[in-house]
Amino acid sequence: MKKLVVLSGAGMSAESGLKTFRDMGGLWEQYKVTEVASPEGWERDPALVLRFYNERRRQLLQASPNAGHYGLVDLEKHYDVQIITQNIDDLHERAGSSKVLHLHGELRKARSTVDPSLVYEIEGAELNLGDLCEKGSQLRPHVVWFGEPVPAMNEAIGIVQQADIFVIIGTSLNVYPAAGLVMYTRPECRIFLIDPADVKVPANREFVHIREKASVGVAKLKELLIP
Repeated sequence: MKKLVVLSGAGMSAESGLKTFRDMGGLWEQYKVTEVASPEGWERDPALVLRFYNERRRQLLQASPNAGHYGLVDLEKHYDVQIITQNIDDLHERAGSSKVLHLHGELRKARSTVDPSLVYEIEGAELNLGDLCEKGSQLRPHVVWFGEPVPAMNEAIGIVQQADIFVIIGTSLNVYPAAGLVMYTRPECRIFLIDPADVKVPANREFVHIREKASVGVAKLKELLIP
């Protein structure tokens, strides 16, 4: 069975009602990214950061996977599908995808501020000051903030290097190091890009651009890939 690797970004979840960072003009709601998605912001005002992610979590709990998510699940009947997502939502999993690697963390999880290996599921939407890990330290969102390393990057590179087909969905390829993953594809790997906008792909890579939003684009991808 051929290996199909998907790199999904914010456009994948936009049709589920989750706003994308680029659509917000560099702001999430009324917040600057440096206030709510950086180690410095956390040090300065952890209560604000927790409140911001609680709001995102409430939105996520009200959202549902869209046709694009379900279409990728359908492809598992024909391919060994591995999803690498830049998104911190769990819509791929809720749709039924069996292999999902989160590059930038997971919104519905928290982790210790003294031991990053201690990761916990968040019950409901709330994570607050005073919520502690088993070692007695404050819990923080299990999210990779700007300026922090991406622990899952090496695993993602290994997956991409095995791909027979590489599909990029709903990402501007402007956020590194994730944007560089396409450079690890083998020369014979077929590359598809699903995005209504122009996306800068390395010039030495041939690709098929499906200029549609995720739901329509995945449906067209299925027509191309399923006999």
